[in-house]
Amino acid sequence: MPSWTSDSSGGRCSPLPAGDSLRDISVKKKADLMAEARAVGFSAMRVTRPDAVPEIAGRLQAFVSAGRHGQMGWMAERAHWRGNPAALWPEARSVIMLAELYTPDHDPLTVLEQHERAAISVYAQGKDYHDLVKKRLKRLGRWLLEQNPGNEIKVFVDTAPVMEKPLAQAAGLGWQGKHTNLLSRELGSWFFLGSIFTTLELPADEPEQERCGSCRACLDICPTGAFPAPFQLDARRCISYLTIEHKGPVDPELRPLMGNRIYGCDDCLAVCPWNKFAQAGTEMRYRGIVDAPPLEELARLDDAGFRARFSGSPIKRIGRDRFVRNVLYAIGNSDAPELMAVAQGLTDDADETVADAARWAAGRLMPRARPANG
Repeated sequence: MPSWTSDSSGGRCSPLPAGDSLRDISVKKKADLMAEARAVGFSAMRVTRPDAVPEIAGRLQAFVSAGRHGQMGWMAERAHWRGNPAALWPEARSVIMLAELYTPDHDPLTVLEQHERAAISVYAQGKDYHDLVKKRLKRLGRWLLEQNPGNEIKVFVDTAPVMEKPLAQAAGLGWQGKHTNLLSRELGSWFFLGSIFTTLELPADEPEQERCGSCRACLDICPTGAFPAPFQLDARRCISYLTIEHKGPVDPELRPLMGNRIYGCDDCLAVCPWNKFAQAGTEMRYRGIVDAPPLEELARLDDAGFRARFSGSPIKRIGRDRFVRNVLYAIGNSDAPELMAVAQGLTDDADETVADAARWAAGRLMPRARPANG
């Protein structure tokens, strides 16, 4: 007995196609979706199944059990969902993984030599990617539902218990490099990820293979030694974690290694040789809000000034106190005695972590006592 579709009035129509015809329809739907994804601004799209990454539950458990997640308690929370995407939404049949470029138009490592200026991760120099990517995901999702009525979607971008990088590798969008970030032969390393879970059945792509070979560039450049081994990260030593997620004082042993990096770190991304194939980013809203501002200027921000300056930026999420803490560590590493007064002016800050960072910075800039004459 064949299955039947119905027209808009409920009348009987033609039997549903079967076999190769159904596959052809799914392939056509996927091709149309890919074209629409590019039209709304995504650089690449691939598809996988929610159950395509059975190994991530064990990897996540090992990471958390070793304490390498630091203060990120949310990594352990809802671990059943985080380690098992199929359990997050059992009705989902396909996961659409999307990439959006933010390739910089300059070498992000040059600012590390400008010790009196702040090094801010490229992704945070413009508008908050969470907002921009999510808008595109929703726009693409609406189109998908219009073309395929009766289906459902859920969109995710970095804020839900979804491990995007393993899913992206399973979908063939790229592979997780030795620094654990996603790499692509076509896009390099500078791209955001977003996902659409849907009840629509779409043909899955082949997973991408790891292509790092014997290269160690990302491992060797890490200033804090945050990679215990290739493909392993200890977040507790990662500057991105320390400047964004870590609350309270940073271990004094690690502070000098942070240099002038006050929000995130791009070292392991920037040295990857696959970036020579990277396409230019076209979304101008990811650029130009903060770039490399003077440390002195940033250290003087009060709460209102901080919120005004970083409105619409991902930097706003860490708050003034953690931000100024980071700036003071950079001042302490600046070897610029002229910044001593700025640090000293914050040694009695209302936030004890800021005050501690100010005392540390002032101590680092204090001229060494000269030996007494004869």
